[in-house]
Amino acid sequence: MSADDARLALAAEALSPIDGRYRLSDPELFEQVSAFLSEEAFVRYLLRVEVALTRALSRRGLCDQSVADEIADAAQRVTPQAVWKEEQVTQHNIRALVNVLQREVSERARPIVHLTASSYDAMDTARALQFQDSAREVVVPALKELAAVWIEIARREAGTIQAGRTHGQHAVPITFGFALAGHVSRLGEPIEALERRAGRLVGKMSGAVGAYNAGSLFFDDPVAFEAEALAELGLKAADHSTQIVPAEYLLDYLHTAVSALGVLASAADDIRHLQRTEIAEVGEAFDERQVGSSTMPHKRNPWNFEHVKSLWKTFMPRMATVYMDQLSEHQRDLTNSASGRFYGEIVFGLAAAARRMTRVCKRLVVDRERMRKNFELTRETVIAEPLYILLAAAGHPDAHEAVRTLTLRAERERSTVRALLAEDAQLRPYLERLSPQQRRVLEDPSLYVGRAKERALAVCELWSVRLGLAGAGR
Repeated sequence: MSADDARLALAAEALSPIDGRYRLSDPELFEQVSAFLSEEAFVRYLLRVEVALTRALSRRGLCDQSVADEIADAAQRVTPQAVWKEEQVTQHNIRALVNVLQREVSERARPIVHLTASSYDAMDTARALQFQDSAREVVVPALKELAAVWIEIARREAGTIQAGRTHGQHAVPITFGFALAGHVSRLGEPIEALERRAGRLVGKMSGAVGAYNAGSLFFDDPVAFEAEALAELGLKAADHSTQIVPAEYLLDYLHTAVSALGVLASAADDIRHLQRTEIAEVGEAFDERQVGSSTMPHKRNPWNFEHVKSLWKTFMPRMATVYMDQLSEHQRDLTNSASGRFYGEIVFGLAAAARRMTRVCKRLVVDRERMRKNFELTRETVIAEPLYILLAAAGHPDAHEAVRTLTLRAERERSTVRALLAEDAQLRPYLERLSPQQRRVLEDPSLYVGRAKERALAVCELWSVRLGLAGAGR
């Protein structure tokens, strides 16, 4: 890392992740994520790796336990600022860290610092720890909290009738709980995948090209030594590394993070549209002094949901860069040396979106009466689907065309399908074959919700259990 990059690191610590606005808008999240993914945190993770290495070396007899303990104590005194200052001299971040750490220990301990390791033994291992810890402590809990809020609303509104919508048009009815349960299901899968893929992130201690060249000078089993050193950190090694760990482990984790962010954006978009003036089925509860528009005092803009979509628009395209970083020439090149430093911002974006969605959904107001009124707008056309299906099942040779013609006639005559159906002698023999329950659906289209309520409750129960949220919304 150059001196300019060192100065950039200092700036990044002041602003990272994303920008300083998050210190104000969500200072708690900023501090949480910075503890794992900031430049300062990265230096501290590097020091943890160096300490784990020396502990493994002491167990193999290359130094006394007291030396390993001395290095561990010294690592607590090393500051990121001292490392960045040294880097301006060395023009190399890991050599700078090693130099500063060596100055903090006795002469007998200095040769043991970083012994057998390469720069990316430390860096890729530290990075794996960063993303594992931030997933476990910040990202997954934030997503689970959101899932719990959605489950609570979905259970409460499991029977609330709502017009289904396809292509922006009213379709057959569902319930609002069923609609929200769909987002619960879509979010549950990436939450589980994030936990799984974070747990599979790997480190390395196999040297400059991954062939254990340095380690083999001291150990007959350098692969086993690598496993011992990584076990100190709770990590495993990849089956094969070069100077770097295989890119796919972190790539898959970040891909899943962006996928989860897409689920949040999709839900935000749906809820935002339900707040349109002409729909007005849900709304965000506004504080007494909250302003919706700078010039129109009456407005209540759904800006929080729009903000979530905006975060998705910001970070989704960054996956293209992550995929480009999948390629590294032969055993290693440095074409990801700049781009790779911004991966943490993808994680921050997901956590920020999840927390914002949680806050606003906790305040979501559901207008059940408006949902029913909107359904009533097209309730008389809803029976077209069950009517066509029931007529076909009753033996009508061209049921779809018969019902299509009936709907056109109802529109032309400003009547209803049900009214015309009662007068249609040709269809009467088929209608007489229907069961009482089937007839009730044609008489009351609000009954034509299938198993929307049951499926909403079942999906909520499923994901409450799978995500360890049992009892959410009960």
